Amino acid sequence: MMRFAEPRTSITVIRETRVMRRTIRAARLTAFAVAAAATLAACGSVASREAGESEIKIGLITKTETNPYFVAMRQGAQAMATARSATLMPAAGRYTGDNATQVAAIENMVKAGVKGILITPNDATAIVPSIKKARDAGVLVIALDTPTKPQNATDALFGTDNFKAGQLIGLYAKAMMGDRPAKIVTLDAAPVSSVSRLRHAGFLKGFGIAEGSPSIVCSKYSYGDRTLSRIMMRDCLREAPDLNVVYTVNDPTAFGAHAALKARGREKSVVVVSVDGGCVGVQAVEVGQIAATAQQYPLKMAEMGVQAVVEYAETGVKASGFTDTGVKLITNKPVPGIESKNTFFGRQFCWD
Repeated sequence: MMRFAEPRTSITVIRETRVMRRTIRAARLTAFAVAAAATLAACGSVASREAGESEIKIGLITKTETNPYFVAMRQGAQAMATARSATLMPAAGRYTGDNATQVAAIENMVKAGVKGILITPNDATAIVPSIKKARDAGVLVIALDTPTKPQNATDALFGTDNFKAGQLIGLYAKAMMGDRPAKIVTLDAAPVSSVSRLRHAGFLKGFGIAEGSPSIVCSKYSYGDRTLSRIMMRDCLREAPDLNVVYTVNDPTAFGAHAALKARGREKSVVVVSVDGGCVGVQAVEVGQIAATAQQYPLKMAEMGVQAVVEYAETGVKASGFTDTGVKLITNKPVPGIESKNTFFGRQFCWD
């Protein structure tokens, strides 16, 4: 568990707060499920399936099953599936970048008779042939958060504008640096990750530099993993001890980077920015471990995805195109000209 050293907050209170947040979130999901089920029962769709129609099976394939982001996504999908009297079949890659397990999951789900598959691809290109087979079999396939390459390999995409998310934290980091020369570290996810590429490109655009700029003093792939990120950050500190900006692809990466910086006594002299905005990430912004994070909304993505599959099963209408589920810059040190929200807002909409 991530621990935060803040004089006014004890570890016990932090734990109690996190338990309370989970309880509130679970209550919200349950209340939403009950309300949705009641509404649908009134118009007959739930009642008709209970009367003997085939159940609606929905597949959900996430990159991993341990990252809090995908745990939240699975919880949101399950709550909505329950509300719509559908059956959720979850699966996940064994690690970030694991395409083979996702391919096997698609094949198993098609054989099981799913009406739709929601997927966060580990390899945006390699997964495309398997998605095509599923679509050819009449399965609706929707990407959540992570677009395939090409994007139209799936019927639809529900997710964050990841380029914009990166651009927001790039703009913010640039503003925080002012006139000081920047010496930037970039810690990205897997090379095959389309989300990682989009966030990285957005950050560079926001900061006003191009790939290969001399301002970038160290670039590593951390695969979104906290432990590996700490190792990569430690390597960057050896390669460029005077670094002063760290871009991280997600909050777990930021935690690993912060741990390495703290071990060298550099945590207060480096601007760390990230993307995710989970509850622990928002708390890290609150206590100053991360300067800013671009918050995204995996629960919303999952809920919308489940609803789209149910609608397809009931009406034959397919979701299509890109639906932006939103992104907000979260920081307690706003800068003029960049729209942001504080951590109070972030806590209302975070997940863990």
